[in-house]
Amino acid sequence: MKKVLYIVIPVMLFAIVVIRLMNNKETARQQVYQYNKEEAVNVNADTLLMADIDADYSFSGTFEPNKETKLSAEIQGKINCILVDAGSNVKNGQPLLQLDNSLLKLQLQSVEVQIEGLEADVKRYTILTNADAVQGALLEKAELGLKSAKVQRSSLLEQINKTTITAPFEGVVTAKLTEVGAFAAPGVPLLQITDIAQLKFTVTVPETDLNLFNANISYNVVADAFPAIVLSGKATLIGSRANVAGSFPVQIAIQNTPDLTIKAGMFGKVLLAERKGGKRMIIPASAIVGSSVHPQLYLVENGKAALKDITVSTRAKNKAVVSAGLKEGDVMITGGFINLFNGANVTVK
Repeated sequence: MKKVLYIVIPVMLFAIVVIRLMNNKETARQQVYQYNKEEAVNVNADTLLMADIDADYSFSGTFEPNKETKLSAEIQGKINCILVDAGSNVKNGQPLLQLDNSLLKLQLQSVEVQIEGLEADVKRYTILTNADAVQGALLEKAELGLKSAKVQRSSLLEQINKTTITAPFEGVVTAKLTEVGAFAAPGVPLLQITDIAQLKFTVTVPETDLNLFNANISYNVVADAFPAIVLSGKATLIGSRANVAGSFPVQIAIQNTPDLTIKAGMFGKVLLAERKGGKRMIIPASAIVGSSVHPQLYLVENGKAALKDITVSTRAKNKAVVSAGLKEGDVMITGGFINLFNGANVTVK
């Protein structure tokens, strides 16, 4: 009897678990929202009309410094003095940081004493050699020793000069990366110097708008933070290779204001003169679906959503100019894309 119970009870428990799981599955299925693809989707729509394309074109970009470098020492040594701080304006060649050179100066004094003695030896051996009192080899040895000592002196003077780190160009100290008492070594950044008297304004431009820029042509640039200040500069670089998004870099050289109002890293815009292109098919950029490589647009046709391929020739701010794929009078869907698919029934709000 016990053996029978050992078999029956596990079977009954297993059956109960299976029934419970099936009931839970059915309950969950009933609770999950089942989208009805036949149900009409509420959308916003607008009728396409031809419009004038005349507009001010602008491209956003970033101000970059003309020159920027991180300074490090050429020799090792303890930092005795830092003569500038972050934000300091510096001139080309201005001393910025002083390393400990006391040991080098002591070595230089020792070499100076050697040179003084060797110069005296050369004078003495020159007189004695001319009088045939000593062999000429002694004079040659003294002269070679003097040359070697002078080379050593020049080497020490060069090392002492390198203990004073100077500014390589005029600019602003934008980063102080060390403190007095720290140990400097080649390759370890100590200060960062940035030149913002000249700026480079860089934008990325779609290939369809690359023809708007020409080398050595002047363009107006404004910073977002100072829209009243209009700077003028020439295009110095027009990219020859697109980035992963298919856009090309364009760089404009700009003279900063006398008080250096525009800072490196600020955002701005390059302004282009009005282009008169007549009437074109202009749509909101937000209505475009798909990718920039393969743009598409939903139209309303016979109460259904029809996904159409389009060709975008130009984008200006929040608008896009369509050169192919649409015609005047088409009804485009501008909103309500949730649950929308090609062939879906739609109801225009």
